[in-house]
Amino acid sequence: MGTKAQAERKLLRLFVLEILLCSLALGSGTVHTSEPEVRIPENNAVKLSCTYSGFSSPRVEWKFDHGDTTRLVCYNSKITVPPSKPTVSIPSSATIGNRAVLTCSEQDGSPPSKYTWYRDGIEMPANPKTSRAFSNSSYNLNPTTGELVFDPVSASDTGEYSCQAENGFGTAVKSNAVRMEAVELNVGAIVAAVLVTLILLGILIFGIWFAYSRGYFHRAKKGTSSKKVIYSQPSARSEGEFKQTSSFLV
Repeated sequence: MGTKAQAERKLLRLFVLEILLCSLALGSGTVHTSEPEVRIPENNAVKLSCTYSGFSSPRVEWKFDHGDTTRLVCYNSKITVPPSKPTVSIPSSATIGNRAVLTCSEQDGSPPSKYTWYRDGIEMPANPKTSRAFSNSSYNLNPTTGELVFDPVSASDTGEYSCQAENGFGTAVKSNAVRMEAVELNVGAIVAAVLVTLILLGILIFGIWFAYSRGYFHRAKKGTSSKKVIYSQPSARSEGEFKQTSSFLV
């Protein structure tokens, strides 16, 4: 590398500018930039500008060319960011006949990502009735919010679910797969629990009745009362009679 190149600190050929303008009047407009090639030292700021005319409601995109790679860096005056790996909230089990909600989201994509759901690696269509693989399912899929709602859950909804985030910039990113089991409502367990509760309640009621019938509660109450002592004065008797000086009644 020459001395001049070293002094310029590895000058970069930044933003070989490509502007894409979409218009109803194709081919009628012009695009112009006063500096089609800009040189600036690395880590320095640079301002790029262009002018155009003859377009109705144009969409302007700035792209960066580097070898065989072209990357979109600005769309509708906003810096673009590819999506990050989405996170999901998927229940491990869902009761058949009930409602189940699965969510998917990521925070880094600009513009906001659109979401696609997969079951066992197969893309889920917006309308399950259009696919033989999902015709027995009943769900609503929102690609904007990333929400997947089963209402109601069916036996065929058991499987491994994952979602994919994509915003048109960078590579689409998939979440980890999580398995959801569609399970039957355990009616037998509910009936058994009710019976056990009734039996325990019956035993409690019988125990209270038995205690009352045996007088346990009455005796306990009577035992707490104070004893009364009645004293009577002896009456006059003859000498031949049995002499009793006093009597007590407890």
